[in-house]
Amino acid sequence: MHTPVTIIGAGLGGLTLARVLHVHGIAVTVYEAEPSPSARTQGGLLDIHDYNGQLALEAAGLMDEFHAIVLEGRQAMRILDTDGTVLLDKADDGTGGRPEVQRGELRQILLDSLPAGTVRWGHKVSSTLALGSGRHEVTFADGGTVVTSLLVGADGAWSRVRPLLSTAAPEYAGTSFVETYLFEADTRHPAAAKAVGGGMLMALAPGREIFAHRESGDTLHTYVALARPQEWFAAIDFTDPAAATARIAREFDGWAPELTALITDGDTGPVLRPHYALPAGHRWDRVAGVTLLGDAAHLAPPNGEGANLAMLDGAELGRVLAAHPDDIEAALTEYEQAMFPRSAEVATFEGGEVPGIGSADDMARALDHVLHGPVDRAGEKGR
Repeated sequence: MHTPVTIIGAGLGGLTLARVLHVHGIAVTVYEAEPSPSARTQGGLLDIHDYNGQLALEAAGLMDEFHAIVLEGRQAMRILDTDGTVLLDKADDGTGGRPEVQRGELRQILLDSLPAGTVRWGHKVSSTLALGSGRHEVTFADGGTVVTSLLVGADGAWSRVRPLLSTAAPEYAGTSFVETYLFEADTRHPAAAKAVGGGMLMALAPGREIFAHRESGDTLHTYVALARPQEWFAAIDFTDPAAATARIAREFDGWAPELTALITDGDTGPVLRPHYALPAGHRWDRVAGVTLLGDAAHLAPPNGEGANLAMLDGAELGRVLAAHPDDIEAALTEYEQAMFPRSAEVATFEGGEVPGIGSADDMARALDHVLHGPVDRAGEKGR
């Protein structure tokens, strides 16, 4: 590789790519809009799967660091009926292949594995321009520019790199999360803590679902999923936490109090997280010198696979670039030919951690996915 790789976005996918390239001695620079690694919280727990996310960490040479941040016992899962009846109570026996880690700690491992100065913070992209012959110019909000012979958009749902390849834009997927947190749960919120157990809780009904994770530090992180149009959420004043909480809780009238407490007893104001998606099977024709990974390439509603896929994208792109050091186009072609069907196959699963419908069939498919992972085309569990 005669020119450094330019990555836009210091999320898990972009950082995995940077790390794998660094392992292979390929120069890389990552530009990130946020001003620092700690500019915002990095979300909650991620289950890192042995058939994609862990493969990426192996390629990055970071498995020891990964095992050091795994939260023991968090693969436990409970499924409750809306009246509080326990339908499933599965302990974490350590064989699930999907250990849980805090997203922020995983990101920090990746950051710490890169040479100082690899990530350039505070570089928000304002535009990208094709210059011909595979070269591209990136312009930042401060007026600065960079020209590169290999540009990778790892910049998420609203990617500024994607327009170089595709006219597709994310559209609202029909569901949203409302996030809440309960702190010191075992002492301050014992009923809710007991309902959640040691790992993950799922309680599902048509159009409305409650998911909760036991994070580190005795914290319960709840995702309330509602299938409602954007206009419905727009009518709720989320700047008034009490009123917003009451409105969301009304959608769960009649549910067991230990479940609704995950909404009504929140120690933080409810935060709206609408879900967007790119068209199913999104792909593009090969354009010299540029490609995408993660949500920039295949944004889908939450299904437990997004972060894992982004990391695998990064690792696989790094691998093929190292294998074709003098032929960028051969590397990008090989990467995209594998990435397109891989991401499309996962997107066809409409269950996972957010089943979306709440039917019995959907519940069964969700359970199978959560416990075992997706099924590949040969009918065997994906590895």
